[in-house]
Amino acid sequence: MRHYPHHLDLQPIQRAHGVVKLPGSKSISNRILLLAALAEGTTEIKSLLASDDTHVMLTALQKLGVRWVQQGESQDFSVTGTAGTLPVYSADLFMGNAGTAIRPLTAALAAIGGDYTVHGVARMHERPIGDLVDALNAAGARIDYTGNPGFPPLHIHRGHCRPQHMQVRGNVSSQFLTALLMASPLIAREQSLTIEVIGELISKPYIEITLNLLARFGIQVEREGWAAFNIAAGQMFQSPGVIHVEGDASSASYFLAAGAIAGGPVRVEGVGRASIQGDVRFVEALQQMGAEVTMGDNWIETKSTGVLKAIDADFNHIPDAAMTIAVAALYADGTSTLRNIASWRVKETDRLTAMATELRKLGALIEEGEDYLRVTPPIVLQPAAIDTYDDHRMAMCFSLASLNGALRDGTTVRINDPQCVAKTFPDYFDAFARIAQRD
Repeated sequence: MRHYPHHLDLQPIQRAHGVVKLPGSKSISNRILLLAALAEGTTEIKSLLASDDTHVMLTALQKLGVRWVQQGESQDFSVTGTAGTLPVYSADLFMGNAGTAIRPLTAALAAIGGDYTVHGVARMHERPIGDLVDALNAAGARIDYTGNPGFPPLHIHRGHCRPQHMQVRGNVSSQFLTALLMASPLIAREQSLTIEVIGELISKPYIEITLNLLARFGIQVEREGWAAFNIAAGQMFQSPGVIHVEGDASSASYFLAAGAIAGGPVRVEGVGRASIQGDVRFVEALQQMGAEVTMGDNWIETKSTGVLKAIDADFNHIPDAAMTIAVAALYADGTSTLRNIASWRVKETDRLTAMATELRKLGALIEEGEDYLRVTPPIVLQPAAIDTYDDHRMAMCFSLASLNGALRDGTTVRINDPQCVAKTFPDYFDAFARIAQRD
């Protein structure tokens, strides 16, 4: 584990310029790990993300009897699949604050059956999981809450989860549907399964990632738009042999925004127009704000064309990357409005309130609604100590407040508890420093 200071002071940066090789995608990494564990055959995973969240998943799989080997000092792993079973039928699993780990794993454990306790850090016990548990219990699983109803920790017992039809709400987190889709071949061993989405489905691009990866592991899902998903009986996860993890598109947003704000060009490598991640659409928002964007299959580059334009847009499809737009709005020519972002409230922290609080410290005029944020930039950014709420994206977003000489000379932006970036991007501040030019 690397050492982080209690706080990090960022000096004013005049220009951002350079190339960043992205770490692997968290969403893809944890999905692939679980699918590889459940597949027939051995899967070679290339460029797995090194982070707290993937460590949580790897540790949990190891406790469940799944064999995996890291290839030397690289981020390449070999996972021996269990063909839809798990060798260990009783385990206590600590899932940290990793939603991409606890939710799909809960569904898989409920479908396979056993005696498992699943828990995490205090914030995880405040993040909802009730819609997923309700869907599983209604289908024959046996999951009890051992704390507050609707939230982890959970106790999973052996049930009989073999329905033909399941329903799940889609308006709180797309991870609930992802969890059911990833467990669906385990549920549909003997008869076909239809998963119906109740209400609006948010964060649809993350479901696209799930469906794409299921197909890579041999599972075909028939869609009825976004309303229902049909899984034929008797499908089994099959290892693709070798699979590469794309660079993280959400992490790309900070560097791409830096190029748009502070000159550029800034190029990220590891994600591009061929990406399966919806967060690459973040660049569409930068283009609306006036930035110049160019893309290849595996890279994206941005540069500034002048002062950013204010934006008014719906960000339901890219909620994580939308946080970067909220900070980029500090550099816009007027008031920006980010709409349809209620899901921010059930992330690693209540991101709507946290973003509003910290943006105000920098001098911005903020209006916080139940599902929107309105940002009016100050004439001059104020030096501030930014609290990060143990939320990696808060720390990374607010590094952008040091850009473009917007701070007065001799002042800084202080990032408290920078260690939180270890959740997805342990070397973030090193990478940010490499594109920073102060004169």
